[in-house]
Amino acid sequence: MTPAKRQTHQAKPPKWDLRLYVAGQTARSVTAFANLKRICEEHLPGQYRIQVIDLLKQPQLARGDQILALPTLVRKLPEPVRKIIGDLSNVEKVLVGLDLRARDAANEEKAG
Repeated sequence: MTPAKRQTHQAKPPKWDLRLYVAGQTARSVTAFANLKRICEEHLPGQYRIQVIDLLKQPQLARGDQILALPTLVRKLPEPVRKIIGDLSNVEKVLVGLDLRARDAANEEKAG
């Protein structure tokens, strides 16, 4: 691929690199992906990349990110690496886990 073509395919690298580890097309896996996509579109429009890794097809990939439960979301970028386990239905937990919302702000909203 020529540099010009490479540039059009990779206009600007995403600031957020997210990996969602799943085990097949289970209800929890599908729900986790839908929730993640919705959260990213709302809070990180145009700034993210989601890579879905099916451990039924590629079980060896679990070792690299030390995956112990599924589904698991791993934030690779921005560093530091962070992990969230579950179907991502608790939006506040996901926002805090991704460091998109401060813990104090989330606690204040719950109290108020």
